[in-house]
Amino acid sequence: MNAPLQKSRLGRGLASLIGDAPVTQPRIPPEGEQRMVPIEQIRAGKLNPRKTFKEDELAELADSIREKGLVQPILVRPEPGSSNGYEIVAGERRWRASQRAGLHTVPVIVRDLADQEVLELAIIENVQRADLNPIEEAAGYQELIERYAYTQERLAEVIGKSRSHLANTLRLLKLPTSVQSMVENGKLTAGHARALVGREDAEAMAERIIESQLNVRDVEALVQAGTEAAQTTRRVRDKDADTKAFEKELADMLGLKVEIRRGSGESGVLQIKYGNFDQLEYIRLRLMGGPPG
Repeated sequence: MNAPLQKSRLGRGLASLIGDAPVTQPRIPPEGEQRMVPIEQIRAGKLNPRKTFKEDELAELADSIREKGLVQPILVRPEPGSSNGYEIVAGERRWRASQRAGLHTVPVIVRDLADQEVLELAIIENVQRADLNPIEEAAGYQELIERYAYTQERLAEVIGKSRSHLANTLRLLKLPTSVQSMVENGKLTAGHARALVGREDAEAMAERIIESQLNVRDVEALVQAGTEAAQTTRRVRDKDADTKAFEKELADMLGLKVEIRRGSGESGVLQIKYGNFDQLEYIRLRLMGGPPG
């Protein structure tokens, strides 16, 4: 009588025929999974819009972590191409301060996220915590628009900001690099900087603002005055010889300053400037056919 086959031998035989079943890693739940992770397994996020970390703020946070521990977990995702590494999605400042505080392990929330989701979450968290300077914020928005074809309307919905805030922030990227640096360093506010967008003398104006400690309203008035002066100069420069001659003839006759502004077609505006009520009465009399003096 043949001996029965051993169960272990049967299992081994089947395994050799069909191959060992692959060992699958448990899926990370959509809301993430909290773990304690060695701090050396964590890497800075390559998509983090925040580029600057102030030394005094890091030192202060490190002192707090030494005393109370890291209260808020760091949001991470599995590092692409690594078997046990993690990439920071939000919380790089906490990670840096934890290193200074001498922590060996830190609490993290692991989420399985695509690059687009990582960038969105990094911007949202930093904006909500006011951790980004205006230029970093603008650069983050611009990357989402360029990389993932966001419209400004859709992006405003995603980040929870108004469409006008988004548009005004993006305008800062049109400033010269030197002026952007002044905003990044906190020498200029976003309000100051927006008033300088599109100006050829933006850098000189920015230095004047800093030197004279002008507020935003002062800057807006200064820019408006300069714009009006430039428009006046341009109108004078663009006038033809006949218009200039007509202005001079009227000015000589009235003894007052006269300006003609050309409109569309044959239309336009005739402006006569007076300095007091006597001069205004004189203009009235002349227009009504009264005596010249």
